Amino acid sequence: MSTSDAEHELEDIAVRDTRVSDAIDEPMRAMILDILADETLTASDVHERLADRGIDRTENTVRHHINELRDAGLVDVVRFEEGRGGTTKYYGANTIVLSYSLPDSADSAVEEMIDAIQPQITDALTTLTDEYDDEIKDIVTDMQPCEHCRTQKYETYVLLSVLRRAFVRGHRE
Repeated sequence: MSTSDAEHELEDIAVRDTRVSDAIDEPMRAMILDILADETLTASDVHERLADRGIDRTENTVRHHINELRDAGLVDVVRFEEGRGGTTKYYGANTIVLSYSLPDSADSAVEEMIDAIQPQITDALTTLTDEYDDEIKDIVTDMQPCEHCRTQKYETYVLLSVLRRAFVRGHRE
């Protein structure tokens, strides 16, 4: 290993959940998730919100995109209302998509925050791997599509998924 390789460190993990990526490849779907993250709405309401943002699509197209997001597990039907002529579905996002980049000027502040929280994260990871090792291994086994894929970072993905979801719950409280 050369000297420059020895100094290079892994700094971040970019998560690309294929189920999520495939569902939000259409930019309008990311907008729909953003809209449904704030409140539960009908497909008609979502259509109106998109129109307010300058997106001109038919209501059927919007309904199709909502169904695609629902099928990917990113949107839930949160309630039904019986009314004249049928049932109205209200949708809510259960996932948000963040597509941002931190500015270079944030590096020192981010490093300071990392230093402050890293001991607790290390403790949390130790707890997870010590107390849930069998469960993690079972999940990883279910994720592996073939024998030669054992070099993939499945365990890292499982642990990061747990931490992300715990972050969401903690952030809501």
